[in-house]
Amino acid sequence: MSKPKINTEMIGALDYLEKEKGIKKEIVIEALEQALESAYKQNYGDKNVEVEFNSLTGNIKVYAVKTITDDEEAVEADSNEFMSLADARKLPHGQGYDIGDEIREEVTPRDFGRIAAQTAKQVVMQRLREEERKIIYDKYKTYENEIITGEVSREDKRFTYVDLGDGVEGAMGFRDKMPNEHYHVHDRIQVYVTKVNDDRRGPQIFVSRTAPELLKRLFEREVPEIKDGTVLIENIAREAGDRAKVAVYSNDPNVDPVGTCVGPRGSRVQAIVNELDGENMDIVEYVKDPAKFIANALNPAEVLDVIFNEDKPASENEESEETTEGQTERSCTVVVPDNQLSLAIGKRGQNARLAARLTKYKIDIKSESEMAENDQESEEVADSEENIDNNEE
Repeated sequence: MSKPKINTEMIGALDYLEKEKGIKKEIVIEALEQALESAYKQNYGDKNVEVEFNSLTGNIKVYAVKTITDDEEAVEADSNEFMSLADARKLPHGQGYDIGDEIREEVTPRDFGRIAAQTAKQVVMQRLREEERKIIYDKYKTYENEIITGEVSREDKRFTYVDLGDGVEGAMGFRDKMPNEHYHVHDRIQVYVTKVNDDRRGPQIFVSRTAPELLKRLFEREVPEIKDGTVLIENIAREAGDRAKVAVYSNDPNVDPVGTCVGPRGSRVQAIVNELDGENMDIVEYVKDPAKFIANALNPAEVLDVIFNEDKPASENEESEETTEGQTERSCTVVVPDNQLSLAIGKRGQNARLAARLTKYKIDIKSESEMAENDQESEEVADSEENIDNNEE
């Protein structure tokens, strides 16, 4: 029988794919042999065949695999699967065969090279695409939870797409877009990779400009002390595009965490503000004392007192944003000077809202005069109750 060849360029192509694309030669050969087996079965009907591809010469051989048996009826019923012991021992070097052994007999057709090449090309290319997808997926999976720079490529009703290279696009949904930004094709932006999924059509990469983790990565990039662990970020509360609060603390008593993050003349934090198109930054010091931390979180407002309420289970209808099922709600009342009340609450309640997210306390802000009135009313109520008790006696 002849030794038909697949495309004479196949050997060079295998070397190219391995060196340039990172796809191992063994993977392509395995796919090729599977394709050739499929082609043979489709065109010649035999079921039990094996195909060998010679990676040095490009030659292929097809072998029928048969099981040796002494059951003549089985041989007559399916000669493609079974061979009699007598016939097996007539073959060259067949004296060593016994019942139950498998024998491989070459059955390569003369015209199989042409058929195999046509069929194999489609299947091999499919496997190559799968391997290339896997390589891209593995690469971008390492970027998950990291910042990557890309170029805005297009937009539809659901997503803004960012070209990340390698023919791969990141999808940025409506909630992941900065409300104060308008994106145009070819704009270069930095995005945070939130998720990388493996899909049969290729890796699906989701990116964000609004995630608090984006802000954390930007601080790590701009502040070496955060990158090396001297200064740590305790928490971030962010309303993307408008304002964010970042709580930091230092492992070194000689390092000021807030000043370190702000940088000389505000250079470090300003670089982050510029990247986020003017988003305001409040950097506050995290301390273990919750009263001091809450006071810091309400910066720039002055805080006179923090009064902690007894922990109570959050009601089903009034569960706070930070409260999860089965937990108690931590809450406090913060007293501020009368002229600081608006500043403490912030525009549309933003300062108080971000401080609550940062500290994980439900914060009720009251002015000094309001607290005094409440105290006076409480005293009057207490006095009235005492008088009633005395009269009853």
